[in-house]
Amino acid sequence: MEESHKVSDWQRGIQQLIDGRREVAAPIGPLPEAVSPIDLKEAMRLQDALNARLVAEEYGEIVGTKIGCTTQVMQEYLGMPHPCSGAIFDTTVQQRHGRFDFEIFHHVGVECEIAVTLGNSISPRRAPHTLKTVEGAVASVHAAIEVVDDRYVDFENRVPDWRTWVADDFFGAGAVLGPPVEDWRKMDLSETLGIMTINGVQVGSGVGRDIINGHPLEALVWLANEQSAMGRVLPAGWIVMLGSVVQTKWLQIGDQVEVQLTGLGGVSAKF
Repeated sequence: MEESHKVSDWQRGIQQLIDGRREVAAPIGPLPEAVSPIDLKEAMRLQDALNARLVAEEYGEIVGTKIGCTTQVMQEYLGMPHPCSGAIFDTTVQQRHGRFDFEIFHHVGVECEIAVTLGNSISPRRAPHTLKTVEGAVASVHAAIEVVDDRYVDFENRVPDWRTWVADDFFGAGAVLGPPVEDWRKMDLSETLGIMTINGVQVGSGVGRDIINGHPLEALVWLANEQSAMGRVLPAGWIVMLGSVVQTKWLQIGDQVEVQLTGLGGVSAKF
């Protein structure tokens, strides 16, 4: 009987996350106590179960990973002292000039990102990955907009807390990728300046070195080591959003968002 209650709570928790993703009228609050993750490991286990359900229910195939909280500005904003990861689904990815239905989101926001597409896989290894071991796998670098959705009852007061956010792919709701830049090795990505505007007004800026350890690809190193610890491969063709150099900006209906990154070009989204 006790085991059946645990299964029931587990399924209820997953359904609560799915409902929050699909029903604007159902913001996500605290999960059932028996399933509410107590640490990052449990949050990732719940994320895996949620994403398997979303794929099975035709939400789309997983084609990449978003990395959250890779900059000090985002860690301070969200009260989370370390990075985390979530899935990117193919149905939520657009190219260059994105258009999104404002009404399908709870509280939609955008972030100014650097993204990469892998040309070769990154496999688990016994020694930790480094910049040298991951950079050869990067086929292209992109200016990008990450679309995020505050699906939660009161995230600014940490209700629910960051563990549930991680289980729910950490606000992930979509992405717009700029043109692929394949000769990125000629650039100093740590000096890449990102500027975000909304309706033509600049709302924030940041540089590549703001991301983990002074270089955007250090976020990929972090992800490679996280996945390596779980025995997982980052496959060729995988999209990785490396993190935002500008604090999340929340939108109003009709907003036009543009992101420019030096050397990487621009990308836009209309809501």
